[in-house]
Amino acid sequence: MKNLSKQILEALASGKNEKLNYKQIAAKVGIYDKKGREEVKEQIEQLLYAKMLVKAGRGKYKLNYKQFKGNSDTGRNYVVGKIEMKRSGMAFVIPQNDKQDTPDESQAEDIFVADGNLGNALNNDIVKVVLFPSRKGKRPEGQVVEVIQRSKKQLVGTISIKKGIAYFIPDNAFFRRDIIIPGRLLRKAKTGDKVVVVIVDWPAGTRSPLGEVTHVLGKPGNNNVEMLAILAENDFPLKFPANVEEAANNIPTEISEKEINQRRDFRSVTTFTIDPADAKDFDDALSFEKLENGLYRIGIHIADVTHYVRPGSVIDAEAYSRGTSVYLVDRTIPMLPEALSNNLCSLRPHEDKLCYSAVFDLDDSAKVHKEWFGHTVINSDRRFNYEEAQNIIETGTGDLAEVILKINELAQIMRQKRFDSNAINFETEEVKFKLDEESHPIGVYLKEQKEANWLIEEFMLLANKKVAEKIGRKRLNGKAPNTFVYRIHDKPLDEKLDTFKNFVKKLGHELNTKSTKSFSSSLNQMLAEQKGKPDYDMLSKLSIRIMSRACYSTENIGHYGLAFPYYTHFTSPIRRYPDMMVHRLLDHYLANKESVNPEQYEEYCKHCSQMEQQATQAERDSVKYKQAEYLADKVGEIFEATVSGISKWGIYAELKESKCEGLIPMRSFDDDFYFIDEENYTLVGLHHGRSLRFGDTIKVKVVAVDLIKKQMDFDIVRD
Repeated sequence: MKNLSKQILEALASGKNEKLNYKQIAAKVGIYDKKGREEVKEQIEQLLYAKMLVKAGRGKYKLNYKQFKGNSDTGRNYVVGKIEMKRSGMAFVIPQNDKQDTPDESQAEDIFVADGNLGNALNNDIVKVVLFPSRKGKRPEGQVVEVIQRSKKQLVGTISIKKGIAYFIPDNAFFRRDIIIPGRLLRKAKTGDKVVVVIVDWPAGTRSPLGEVTHVLGKPGNNNVEMLAILAENDFPLKFPANVEEAANNIPTEISEKEINQRRDFRSVTTFTIDPADAKDFDDALSFEKLENGLYRIGIHIADVTHYVRPGSVIDAEAYSRGTSVYLVDRTIPMLPEALSNNLCSLRPHEDKLCYSAVFDLDDSAKVHKEWFGHTVINSDRRFNYEEAQNIIETGTGDLAEVILKINELAQIMRQKRFDSNAINFETEEVKFKLDEESHPIGVYLKEQKEANWLIEEFMLLANKKVAEKIGRKRLNGKAPNTFVYRIHDKPLDEKLDTFKNFVKKLGHELNTKSTKSFSSSLNQMLAEQKGKPDYDMLSKLSIRIMSRACYSTENIGHYGLAFPYYTHFTSPIRRYPDMMVHRLLDHYLANKESVNPEQYEEYCKHCSQMEQQATQAERDSVKYKQAEYLADKVGEIFEATVSGISKWGIYAELKESKCEGLIPMRSFDDDFYFIDEENYTLVGLHHGRSLRFGDTIKVKVVAVDLIKKQMDFDIVRD
């Protein structure tokens, strides 16, 4: 290809300090075939040798900016990165070009920033740091000169009023500044109240910023107060703005005949939904027809949210800002107002509903013979919960039994085909709480996945895969695919993979890492062989931990875990903003319109990926709170547990009975000098040879529970 090296450099220069792997770089320059990707790979090696590119993480690369421009700030050396505060008060900046893999020695390590040099930087902010002259053998040190991007919009903590001055004390241990709250901005909050605060000013040269109370939540320890605090701590709003609620309530609920006539009508076709028993938003339905040619027409009908939520509207802006619904232990925080999520867009039975559908004609071996995508109108015959559908599958009797049994048969075939194609078979445990009327946990149980869950999962995967293929495959005219939103999942880092492979080898298992397919196949085989055996939980959890995080991107590298070369999210627009983007883009391209701006949509993808991470953290925080609440009256009791993590500050243990996880501090191990053997996931005593390995069974005593910090401290019980 003509001047491929220049294209690669220009592609990397188009982003903001981007770090991409060779597949993503190839996609940026319009190369999608295997041979072309190999050429890109070879060219990258030449650019590395010429120091035009530098490594930026395992298998990723970025521009070496020092080859293209000098320092413009009078010779001073600046670095941009994320600042990380430690509980000890120390702070470090992690350069954006990755501390481990860049050849630039001035940026090869984290940069230490003393407390007096932090300026007004806060934990996880993106900052610009000026480096001090280096001293041989010393860690690089610098001073924050600019906060480029704040990590948090709002903070959660308590109010303390002393001598007429109100201070905000953050809950977050990494936020090391008290905030002064002027009386006019206190919102009548009193000492001890838990509140939400935003920083309104930070005068130059002062240690403490000025803040404003936006919400008075109430007294710490109250369930509702703590759930709202978890949302605010993860930067989710506590309610919808009045204008958004008003706009949603004013959307007409009647469907006009004109609208119906513009759509494919499925109202007379057998259609049903399967959802959790407590679900209120039903965003997907399945329809079934047996055709005269012996094929089965399966419709995957998805709520047509974008028909009601238009770009540029206040509802759309709020949905984009949230990015996703949030599922806490005792409540759902919807991405869309309830007028849409639980009513207008919810595919409730016996009501005409507008959908965006993917319709497939399948044979008895679940092979797709024909596909169609477009707008439809449906009327669901029956709402099933998972337990009802599972009972029909197991007994063969019940409403729509013949339909459900056939669809389940096809789903099982598709599921087996996925695993035969080396999709990874993860079986994760989901902890659920039994709550009393005041949301206090009175029991814990594991949510079990069965055929009814897999039935829905397989057809959602089919729709997501086929929509991505429709847009993502190279076009017949030879042009590159149109810009699209993909759900991508990269392969594990080589370092993590090698450690895991060597560890399981010592347990008698062989993992073949020569190729993606061979690794997936050997991993599935190992987990299948160990199912029901003592090591299964440990091996399953470790295999999940070595995996990369899935995210959204316009640069398609495929989905490693699912073994799909093309994959997107099309099936849940009520609760995920990327699905709304996919609906709009699919409409755009089915109308033969020009490709959208890739840089703009990549920024959308990054935002949605970030909000997904924040939602996941909020959900984990709510589980940790309920676990702490569940154990609060069990201090002093002894339980059987499993070692679930090993770190420099202690051993994490998960109680077998309740799946509550707590920390055994390192100070508890006072009978020897212990060190961490990272390659074997083991804590080892230097002198006496005692050891604790990830997955080992131990006995622990609950010694302390801190509800506010969501922490549980254990002590190991030795025989």
